[in-house]
Amino acid sequence: MRLRLIEADGLSWKLLLEPHGRSGAENMALDAALLDRADCMGEAFLRLYRFDPPCLSLGRNEPTARYDRSAIARLALDVVRRPTGGCAVWHEHEVTYAVAAPIATFGGLREAYRAIHTRLSAALQSLGVDATLALARPRLPSPAFHRPGPCFATPVGGEVLVAGRKLVGSAQVRKRNAFLQHGSILLDGSQEIVSLVSRGSSVVSRETTLSSELRRHVSFDEVADAIVAAWDAGATSTPSLLDLAPLAAAVKS
Repeated sequence: MRLRLIEADGLSWKLLLEPHGRSGAENMALDAALLDRADCMGEAFLRLYRFDPPCLSLGRNEPTARYDRSAIARLALDVVRRPTGGCAVWHEHEVTYAVAAPIATFGGLREAYRAIHTRLSAALQSLGVDATLALARPRLPSPAFHRPGPCFATPVGGEVLVAGRKLVGSAQVRKRNAFLQHGSILLDGSQEIVSLVSRGSSVVSRETTLSSELRRHVSFDEVADAIVAAWDAGATSTPSLLDLAPLAAAVKS
């Protein structure tokens, strides 16, 4: 894991690049620790990482009764509870991102949600994907919201879409003066496994992936480089690579 500093948004962003995966529990613990640092110390982090082994994550408020424990055990799935809300996500072929920063960085939580997705959209466009943001509209009560189903089943305002299909699934949580937003940028595969372990009828996922859109293999490094370039666009100085060991130790303490 390496650390890079980027001067943007009036802050020194700490960019954590982790091409080698961690377990779901480790990943969520590290994201939560970054949120703590953002709240206590006013630091801002952009983390790009992956899961190893692949993992099913559940939103912080999702009832576990929605999911079939015997099916999960039979498939030997790694399962973790996210500190953020939303519905279940299967993490396998993806770039996972996390942003932890003071809320004032973007002016508010809604502004942060859209600003982060705008940068991700710009990064994906640079790869040749026609990525757009979903229009904001009032969320009507829906029985689908109360049924088990993938996070990628239904887009909401400000999320990243390609031809109306969800490419990036995100969730957010606030802690006093800071926020954590993290999510999955799908490289390949599907979210079908969420439906396989859901009890009762499940909403069909309508995600798309970078590989299917570009009709070629898309690597973690390729997407990470594009995201870094999008964050660099607002930089006021040339960032440098630093040894992450001291920060990693502090985050884990």
